[in-house]
Amino acid sequence: MCKGCSVYLVDQPRRGEAGQTSKASEVPTLTQDQAWYTQFRIGLWPDAYEDSQFPHDEESLNQFFRQMTPNTGDFDQQVIADALVQVFGRCGDGVLVTHSQGGRPGWDIAIASDKVRAVVAIEPGGGFPFPEGEVPEPIPTGYAPVKNFPVSEEVFAKLIDQPIVFYFGDYIPDEPVEMPSRDYWRGVLQMAYKFAETVNAHGGDCTVVHLPKIGITGNEHFLFQDKNNAQIAAHVAEWLRSRGLD
Repeated sequence: MCKGCSVYLVDQPRRGEAGQTSKASEVPTLTQDQAWYTQFRIGLWPDAYEDSQFPHDEESLNQFFRQMTPNTGDFDQQVIADALVQVFGRCGDGVLVTHSQGGRPGWDIAIASDKVRAVVAIEPGGGFPFPEGEVPEPIPTGYAPVKNFPVSEEVFAKLIDQPIVFYFGDYIPDEPVEMPSRDYWRGVLQMAYKFAETVNAHGGDCTVVHLPKIGITGNEHFLFQDKNNAQIAAHVAEWLRSRGLD
């Protein structure tokens, strides 16, 4: 229960506690722990960024690195979307909260399910859906270009029939920088603003919340595990209340 709302935490099919799969693939043994530490803007291992809200005690770091589990099968957006549509079919109307890699299949889920009442996208990766003929050029970054994908006007209208809000943390530069991990999130944030502009121009309701701009600082990619997560949860709850979704 969070702010009076029931919460269903769902693992991506073929990962974590949903790791059993009928279509397995080779599981790599190479560790990338320190690479992810940098990629997700916690800091430069072993040092966190100054004023970071990431809990940097020994036990928190131990639990954080234990989360770095590999896929036990290929990442399949359709499988993920189909699974979450079934979840919504069983639990009923709800708000879809996506994060990072889950951002891309999240759009497919919101389009396919009539039970999704809103989308809260926390630093989503994988690109954004735009109406055919309105897809912006990819934004080049030092890590990978931020690309998007076209959908029909009908599908886009279905998606934006519910309100959408983005949340982005700190340490995202305004201009290109040499560090690929930080530069990539610059591109994602800029594309989120382009997406919101397009949604609102089509009559939808899309908001980008860049936390440092509203005075909430020190957050990296994992807002929900930061020391000030209750403050961020309160902001999300207020956004839901303002849309009649509390």
